[in-house]
Amino acid sequence: MKFFVDTAEIDAIAELNDLGMVDGVTTNPSLILKSGRDILEVTKEICDLVDGPVSAEVVATEADDMIAEGRKLAKIAPNIAVKVPLTWAGLKTCKTLSDEGQMVNVTLCFSVNQAILAAKAGATFISPFIGRLDDINLDGMELIADIRQVYDNYGFETEILAASIRTVNHVTDSARIGADVITAPPGVIKKLADHPLTDKGLESFLSDWAKTGQKIL
Repeated sequence: MKFFVDTAEIDAIAELNDLGMVDGVTTNPSLILKSGRDILEVTKEICDLVDGPVSAEVVATEADDMIAEGRKLAKIAPNIAVKVPLTWAGLKTCKTLSDEGQMVNVTLCFSVNQAILAAKAGATFISPFIGRLDDINLDGMELIADIRQVYDNYGFETEILAASIRTVNHVTDSARIGADVITAPPGVIKKLADHPLTDKGLESFLSDWAKTGQKIL
């Protein structure tokens, strides 16, 4: 499974990238706002930092404007994945840009039917939003499983990018189901290493080591 980091904060990306935990980055208008940075400037910096795909989202709502914005974003770096919403205008943009050889991430997916449309439009990634479905008492993981089944049934090459991940259990379940990628905030990715028994075991080992009176260095 590939790990994408869902942030536009350079320091957070760099910390995880140094540990080999970054296969790509996803951003959106809300994350750009939170960063306080210019979208072109910060996106270029992220692209220079990581080797994998960096999703940069269009903000237009009409297809012609989306395509123009997508082409401009694509010029930032070769590893840009233009991010478009799952609307008919977004699908038209996806088809146009993917035909031009550009990676496209179709976002805000909430149904299998939407995921099928994105795959047929040539999307590189489909981003189903787990957490937002959970918020309205629907099973976000069920959507991931259903998309996996349908994509496997028909050999669609679009990668399932599980998004709106809020807990470590979302990561575990996505991996179990077979999502190709997860994108999560840095804090969630860092929590994957946490376990109370690890902490308890380390505390015991260190206590016993102190009693030996020895040093390694």
